[in-house]
Amino acid sequence: MSVGVELSEQALPHWRRAVLKVGSNLLAADGDGLTPRFATALAAFIAASHADGRQVVLVSSGAVAAGRALLRERTAAGGALAARQALAALGQAPMIALWQSLSARPVAQVLLTHDDLRNRRRYLNARATLRELLALDVLTVVNENDTVAVDELKLGDNDNLAAIVAALVDADLLLIASDIDALYSADPRLDPAARPINDVPELTPQIMAMAGGSGSPVGTGGMRTKLEAASKAAAAGIATALFNGRSEATVRALEQGRLRGTLIRAGRSRMQARKYWLRHAPAGPGRICVDAGAAKALHGGRASLLPGGITEVAGEFNRGDMVEIITVESSGADSASIARGISQYGTAEVRRLAGCHSRDIEARLGYSYGDEVIHRDDLVRLTDAEILA
Repeated sequence: MSVGVELSEQALPHWRRAVLKVGSNLLAADGDGLTPRFATALAAFIAASHADGRQVVLVSSGAVAAGRALLRERTAAGGALAARQALAALGQAPMIALWQSLSARPVAQVLLTHDDLRNRRRYLNARATLRELLALDVLTVVNENDTVAVDELKLGDNDNLAAIVAALVDADLLLIASDIDALYSADPRLDPAARPINDVPELTPQIMAMAGGSGSPVGTGGMRTKLEAASKAAAAGIATALFNGRSEATVRALEQGRLRGTLIRAGRSRMQARKYWLRHAPAGPGRICVDAGAAKALHGGRASLLPGGITEVAGEFNRGDMVEIITVESSGADSASIARGISQYGTAEVRRLAGCHSRDIEARLGYSYGDEVIHRDDLVRLTDAEILA
C-alpha cells in the first residue's frame, strides 16, 4: 500500500545475519495461488546478500493460500480450523517449491510452533538445527507448523514468529516485507494527513497506538502484529526494518544497505541483551566445577566450556537449564562462581563426559548434542562486580 508521500531513504544498520519475513499478501498477491511476481526481487536480495558473505533466514507465509488455490472448488474462503490446517499441509510443498525455483542454493524447511520455542530442550534442538543449516550454506525457510498449531493459526502471527526466530538464530536484523510502505502516524486510508515515520528510536505506547487496538485484525494496514514483533526483537537487541516488498526499487535499495521504510531501533545491542538475559535469568541448583585451564579460557570471554576442563558436577539439572560454573582455588579455598550458562547436557551426561575430549562425546554417550557442554553464545562470564550486583 502506497500513498502520495515520499519516503526518506536511510542507511540500514550493519548486519551479518538477518531474518526476512515475507507475508502471504506478497506471495499470493493476485488471489489465485502463489506467484513469483514479488518474490523474485526478494529472492534476488537474498542471493546478493549471500554473495556478500551475509546470511538470511526466511520466514515465509503463503501455505494456506497455496492450499486453498489448489482446492478452490471444494473450500470456502473461511472454513473451520481443521480445514485451514489441512490447507496449510497441502500448501507447504508448493510454497517451498516457489522459493526453490528462485534460489540457486538448496532450500530447507523448518516447521515450528511457539511451543517448540517455549520448551528449553526443543528450543536448543531447533537452534542447533538452524545453526547447522546455516553452516551448510542452504536457504532455510521457516514457517509455523499450522497443521498442529491451534491458537497460533491467525492473521499476522508469522510476524511474531519471525521475531522469535531472529532471537533464536542470533540475528542482527529483522526485515519484514509486506504491502505496506512504512509505519504511518495514522491510518493513511482514512486520514489524508497521515505521514510515514522513518525512524523509531523506541517503541512507546504512543507509537503502538498508531497501529490500532490489540483487537484490530488490520490496524494501520496490518501494522499491529509488526510492531509486536519489533518489540520482541528489540528486547533481544535486534532492530526491525519495515518495508514494501511490492516495490522493486525498495527491495533493490536493500541490496545497497539503504532502507525506504521504517527502522525500529533496539535499545541495546544484541550481545548486550543476550548477556543481560543470561546474567539475570534464574539458575537451577546445578553447578559445574572446572579446572584452572578452563577457568582461564573462560576468563577471555569468547571460549566455550568443553568437557575436558570439567572436574566435577554438583546438583541436578537437565539439558537446557541454566547452571553456575565454579572453580576451586588450589589453596583449598571456597569455590567461586566465574560464569553461568545454558548446559547442552544433563547432570548424568556431564558426569560421564567430565575430563574427556570433545571428539569422544559420541563414543561415551552414543549420541552428541555438540562439542561444547556450554556454547560460548550461551555463556556469560561473571566479574566480581557482577557477582555482587
